[in-house]
Amino acid sequence: MLKPILKNLPEYEYIYLGDSARSPYGGRTEDSIKQFAEEAVEYLFNRGAKLIIFACNTASAVALRHVQQKYLKGKDEKDRKILGVLIPLAEEVTNRTKTGRVGVVGTRATINSQSYTTEIHKINSEIKVYSQSCPLLVPLIEEGWQTKPEAISILKKYLKPLKSCNIDTLILGCTHYPLMHKSFEKIMGKKVKVFDTGEVVASSLKEYLSRHPEIESKLTKAKSTLSNKSQAQSKSQPLHAHCTFLTTDDPKRLQSFAEKYIGAKIKSPEKVSLAKK
Repeated sequence: MLKPILKNLPEYEYIYLGDSARSPYGGRTEDSIKQFAEEAVEYLFNRGAKLIIFACNTASAVALRHVQQKYLKGKDEKDRKILGVLIPLAEEVTNRTKTGRVGVVGTRATINSQSYTTEIHKINSEIKVYSQSCPLLVPLIEEGWQTKPEAISILKKYLKPLKSCNIDTLILGCTHYPLMHKSFEKIMGKKVKVFDTGEVVASSLKEYLSRHPEIESKLTKAKSTLSNKSQAQSKSQPLHAHCTFLTTDDPKRLQSFAEKYIGAKIKSPEKVSLAKK
């Protein structure tokens, strides 16, 4: 999710927070997910963030509306925002499906929430949504096993019910799943469009900021964009040059995972605590 956003909107300063100590959220209770979301939001706002994006589909599905109602009150609603990933993906898949048969894969919590079905039906109630939880994929991906035969075999079993439903579009409802994007495409076949989640969200965010200059003006611009000379220099800088990485667990583990995904070296992440004292 982060890489496409950095690519499409390189002019801002970013804070990436990975709650590695308590992930994956997919098997957690609703109350736990909401509590973790609250703690992350409070921490990021205290670090100066003006726009928070829940890249985690589970957090978006279960806790987004909860934290929006709690933290965006009165003047706060104008000064800062909290966004999720469900609506952009729901809009994209609704516009692109030709048969009106859409598939969604995600964690148990995301699928059980039926949030994607709800958002899609807000746009077009006639679309049929078929969902499948894939709880084993996240730990396999985090171990770097996404290309191993065992992972591919498990993915085939997860996708078999969706293939039998004759869907023509598929939402990868978890930030980890795009790392298996090619495998999803190969198994589902050429007749099924498997969306590049990160690109859809990045494009939607760029459009959102263009429609809301009051929010865009409050975002911290990267220092390298303050002059024409430095703008030219910034073009040769890596995508993550203006991104601070934070983790609640082992910094080396997040660094290894992020470098594998971004394809470049990053500074060692800072270990932080989110739990309320």
